[in-house]
This record gives sequence, structure tokens and C-alpha cells, in this order.
Amino acid sequence: MQANERFFHFEEDFRDPYARDRDRVLHCSSFRRLEYKTQVFLNHEGDYFRTRLTHSLEVSQIARTLCRMLKLNETLAEVIALSHDLGHTPFGHVGGDELDKLLKADGHPLGFEHNFQSFRVLTKLEKRYKEFDGLNLTFATLEGVLKHSYPYKKPFLEGLDERFALDRHPSLEAMVVDHADEIAYTSHDIDDGIKYGIITFDDLMEDELCLKVDEIVQKEGVSRGETLYRHRFVAGLIKLLVEDFIDNAKTGVEQYRKELPIIATLDASSPLPVGFSKEISTQLKQLKKLLFIKLYRHEKIARKMHAGKQCIQGLYRAFVEDPDLLPAYQKALFEQRNKERVAADYIADMTDRYAMKTYHELYGLSL
Repeated sequence: MQANERFFHFEEDFRDPYARDRDRVLHCSSFRRLEYKTQVFLNHEGDYFRTRLTHSLEVSQIARTLCRMLKLNETLAEVIALSHDLGHTPFGHVGGDELDKLLKADGHPLGFEHNFQSFRVLTKLEKRYKEFDGLNLTFATLEGVLKHSYPYKKPFLEGLDERFALDRHPSLEAMVVDHADEIAYTSHDIDDGIKYGIITFDDLMEDELCLKVDEIVQKEGVSRGETLYRHRFVAGLIKLLVEDFIDNAKTGVEQYRKELPIIATLDASSPLPVGFSKEISTQLKQLKKLLFIKLYRHEKIARKMHAGKQCIQGLYRAFVEDPDLLPAYQKALFEQRNKERVAADYIADMTDRYAMKTYHELYGLSL
């Protein structure tokens, strides 16, 4: 991507810029496809489980609440949250990891990374205008999607438009989205894991943060044996993390505004001005370690993800070895990009069920 490439095309609109951005994201094809993309549990496992779409909505809701309480721009945080996972492949992180390996093995050192893919969806892969690619979003939205996850300096971003200043922090709203994402996936992965029977509350009570939440729920008069306990536990965990973030971030936001002009941003080597308290941050890291061992590496999850990985491998190899298997509109893109990248972009855009359907058509096998 060339440093002088234009992303922004200004026009008059009755909406404020971030509301316009949000509306364009909500109406794009990539956003709709999130409904059938895996979060942790494959979409066809059941109607209850989170998908990339419901996850994005939950992140948006939490980010809006945090920004409202911190007097930040709620709509900017909303559109960053709704856009932040547009670049995810089918089958969750395992799909992206597999595409990354395949591209690098085929001589593409930049590989695949879902945050940058989200940025590419918004600026290149979605087509809504005759004169240019992308959704024509504001700089703040694109920067927030690109840089909401720290650290920002990564090989695939070299040569990107210098306005994105990867040596500086993004907006406060982008930082809020990153923490809202953490709150959302931690809480709803627990909810889905309990519902699916992969993890138990006995497992969770080994964790200090979960014990705090348990105490909150017990004070409500809800015991662990009740069906309602799971719902109250998840709500209690979100509440605890949200309140801690707000209390801890207020000072950082005030100091940020006092020391910097409105258009300035902090050097990326500076500590993040918003975040959880030191105690909660440490406890949240411990909880995530527990979930990694007890939930994400569980046999049931691992088997499904292995099947997803085989699907990604099969689709990629088929499309690269025989480009005629690609739709005509994809083959037309060979004039702009090499066939490996075109194949990877096409696969990344697929839903879980479409990827499996296509794999079955190509190989006559059922995953």
C-alpha cells in the first residue's frame, strides 16, 4: 500500500461524521456476514452462542457506556467497535492464523492479520462508490480500527499512510474500545462455556476475580445451584470491570485533555491514559489464563477448530492451484493483486457455513 494512497473523500451530509460512518458500516456486506462467523463456538452448534456479530454489538454497547461516563465521543467508539472484527476469517482466530501461515509459505512475508484486514475491508475490499474503493470513512474511525489493539507497530503496516502515525497512540475512544472488547469476550466466553458444559463454576472459583463476582451474586440472594446464577454472574463480572475501568480512567482522561490540544495524541511509548486498576488488571490476566487452559484448549473446541483449519487449508490450496474455481469477479482482481492475496481475501470474507459448503463441493467431503 502506497503512502500517498487516498482514503478520504469529503462530502456534505446531514449526519455528524461518525454517525455517517456507523451507518455505512451497518449497511455493508461484511458486517452482515459476521452473523455466521465463529466467535469461539461454531455457529451451527446452537442458536444461543455468540458470533462475531453479537460480539461486536456487545463491544459497542460497553464502549458506548464507558465513553458516555467518561464524556468521550460515544458515536466514534460505537463505529470503531462495530468495525473492529470485520476482517476476521471463518472459524475464529484459527482461520486467520492458518491463512497467515499459508500466505507466508507462499512467499508473502506480510501474511494475514485480522486488524489490518478489517482496515482493508473498510478502505479497499468493500465497494460502494464508482470513483474509489472502500466505505469513505473518517480518519478517526479508520485509525481506531487499525490501532485499537496495542502495540501498533507491526511489519504489515510499513509504508502505510504517514497520517496514521504508528508511533503515537490513537484516540481515547479507540483505547476504550480495546478494553470494551476485553470485557465483552471474557464475560461472554464464560457464559457460552458454562452453557456448553465445557467449563464449570467450580473451575472458575479457583480464580480471585471470579470469587469477587461470586460474592456480589451471593449478596443478591442467588446461589450457585440456581439457573439464574449464570446470568447474574456474567452481569456481575461486566459490572465490576466496567465500574473499575470508569473509576480508574477518569483521572487519565482529565490529564490527557489538560496536557494536550484536542488534535494531538500521545507518543506510543507513553503509558495508556485509560485502563483498569492495577489490581483488576492483574486479576483479569489470571482469569484469561484460566480460560485459556480450561476453555479455549478444551477437546471439544480444539476438534472443531482443527476441522476449521483443514477447511481453510483446502480452500486456499484449491483456489491458488486452480484460479478458475474462483468467481469471475474475484479473478478480475488479479490485475490489482496476486492470486494468493485474492484467494485469502475471498476466504476471509466467507461465513463458517459457506466455507464448509464450498469445501464440501470441492472435495466431496463433510467436515
